[in-house]
Amino acid sequence: MKQLLLYLFLFASISSFAQPKATELDKSPMDMSYWPANYPILKMSGKAKDQPIARIIYGRPLKNGRTIFGGIINYNEMWRLGANEATEIETFRSIKIGGKILAKGRYTVYCLPKENKWTIIFNKDNFCWGNFTYDSKKDLIRTDIDVEKNTESVEAFTIYFDDTKNGANLIFLWDDIKTSLPISLVDETNSKKK
Repeated sequence: MKQLLLYLFLFASISSFAQPKATELDKSPMDMSYWPANYPILKMSGKAKDQPIARIIYGRPLKNGRTIFGGIINYNEMWRLGANEATEIETFRSIKIGGKILAKGRYTVYCLPKENKWTIIFNKDNFCWGNFTYDSKKDLIRTDIDVEKNTESVEAFTIYFDDTKNGANLIFLWDDIKTSLPISLVDETNSKKK
């Protein structure tokens, strides 16, 4: 009888330390884009010389037949640039956005959308859900970008880096809208000499 009680106690103890049930698949899965594109594959195949320049982590909501801009995304209201957690960018070296230097680090990215332009905001408060705790006092850079009509409708909100001669454009696509944020590299050899 004592052995039975001991086994029941051990079973109950082990069961109480069991892992919680896994969460269900999110309707807006989290994704990550690198600059340069496909950096983990480049690294795995030995083609990456250094760390990536940057990566962006974001939730990918779907259009699902809804009106996006001026509908579920209100004009002139703060948007987390995706779904769920606020979008975050991590830079592995200093970059320049809107003529201002963003030092190597991790930042939250928000958007204030308007019909013809978006204000992109880089904020130093990380690990935020949505924009519920947004604090403008923690903004580092605000810059405006033009809104373009896309030739085709994009179902899943998409962010990616597109290489340019002097850096990259951070592309935002959703529904029939495309915006492009120019990013340039900071010459770190000259900045270290100063």
